[in-house]
Amino acid sequence: MTTSRTLYSLCGSDTSRPFSPHCWKTVLSLAHKGLDFEERPLPFTVIPTVEDGFSKTVPILRDGDELVSDSFEIALYLDETYPERPSLFNGEGGKAMARFVESWSQTVLHPAIVRIAVLDIHNMLDEPDRHYFRDSRTKALGRPLEDVVANREEEIAAFPALLAPIRRMLSFQPFIGGTSPLFADYIVFGALQWARITTGLDLFADNDPVRDWFEGCLDLYDARGRSVTAA
Repeated sequence: MTTSRTLYSLCGSDTSRPFSPHCWKTVLSLAHKGLDFEERPLPFTVIPTVEDGFSKTVPILRDGDELVSDSFEIALYLDETYPERPSLFNGEGGKAMARFVESWSQTVLHPAIVRIAVLDIHNMLDEPDRHYFRDSRTKALGRPLEDVVANREEEIAAFPALLAPIRRMLSFQPFIGGTSPLFADYIVFGALQWARITTGLDLFADNDPVRDWFEGCLDLYDARGRSVTAA
């Protein structure tokens, strides 16, 4: 089947293993909407060259004549453009909730995953991406990648405690979105999928309801999340 909808995402040397947390949010957003699309995973250094340099980062969605970047902006675009299909937010309150979840994920989960996975990500890349990644992340993190992961085992042990908010929420409802998943669920899923694909580590507590929730998200939409195996 041909489609005019293309999602540009991020990969390392293996194009069959896209790993960006933000792109995984968009993959599930498109599936949530029931929209067909072609995914084109790209290395870091190729991304700025596609679509006439439209964006330096992915995800980038081409939908016919429209180009949209940033996973949250894409989700908003999809809800506005396809209102007859299942909503990703279920109203203004859902958008506001998703902004909070995004902020929590990117200020709490993402930095911890970087301290665990940054060297694994580096090793998934080919040149010149390895050089680009090492240089840019060393500058951003203020130290060599090897130093970032120096306390990796302690970070792994501490990670389940970071999931306490969602763990408590799951005692009241099956998804962040309530009775069914919304974009807020895909935000947290994207972070944990990033860790799964790049490290393959079990970052959950024993008998963790968050693991059950994550496994359920992996099974959504014909198990789209399982199309890429754990490292």
